[in-house]
Amino acid sequence: MKKDFQYDNPENWKWGIFYCNRKDSRFIVPKQIEALGWTLNFAHPISYILISLIFAFVAYKIYG
Repeated sequence: MKKDFQYDNPENWKWGIFYCNRKDSRFIVPKQIEALGWTLNFAHPISYILISLIFAFVAYKIYG
């Protein structure tokens, strides 16, 4: 199942925590230490839509 998206390449990890790789079609990827969970591929447009929806939901709960 593992494809070579250069996942292990440190160039694809901004500040060591943000995964950003346009060649990787996945928008959710495992973290560098896989036992810690998953993270978003910030080069994928769906990631920004998902983050926007989360912030909108939180804002609605706080101010709505």
